[in-house]
Amino acid sequence: MSPKRKISLSEDELVLALRNREKIAVEALYDMYSASLFGVISRIITDEAVAEDVLQETFVKIWHSFSGYSSEKGRLFTWMVNIARNLAIDKVRSKDFKNQSKNHELENNVTFIDEQRNTVYKPELLGIRELVSTLKPEQKSILDLVYFKGYTHVEAAEELGVPLGTIKTRLRMAILQLRKHFN
Repeated sequence: MSPKRKISLSEDELVLALRNREKIAVEALYDMYSASLFGVISRIITDEAVAEDVLQETFVKIWHSFSGYSSEKGRLFTWMVNIARNLAIDKVRSKDFKNQSKNHELENNVTFIDEQRNTVYKPELLGIRELVSTLKPEQKSILDLVYFKGYTHVEAAEELGVPLGTIKTRLRMAILQLRKHFN
């Protein structure tokens, strides 16, 4: 038995098939985008099983809410990445998830994901990890929570036990410091 051939459609063909609720649309959607969307989700959720569940939820939500997609507002991939990212962040913010993962260190998880997954986003190739490591520890911890774990500023303030204004100031200073390396 030969391996199943992956389905690939142009974006216009895929959009049309999704609008018409055709079976080939679901197969093409999965074949074309599952790896990329899983990579986005895995950057936020480090538990592989939970990330896979969120990926499934992402495809279900894409299918059920496709009528809300408008090509005039942006590309299909961008719309789908936003759905995946938002579902992953919602999962991270849920009480059940927080209770499960309170003791995990972000840096260890990010390193593990980078080693185990062949994701598109590799900060070490861009030198971002080295740049972030040059920040003051209090800036780095806020950056990790807000940008890599999906915390809101208020949640980061609660987690670190510092005032909200301090979080915002340190985050802004960290971003300004990092921006110097790209100008």
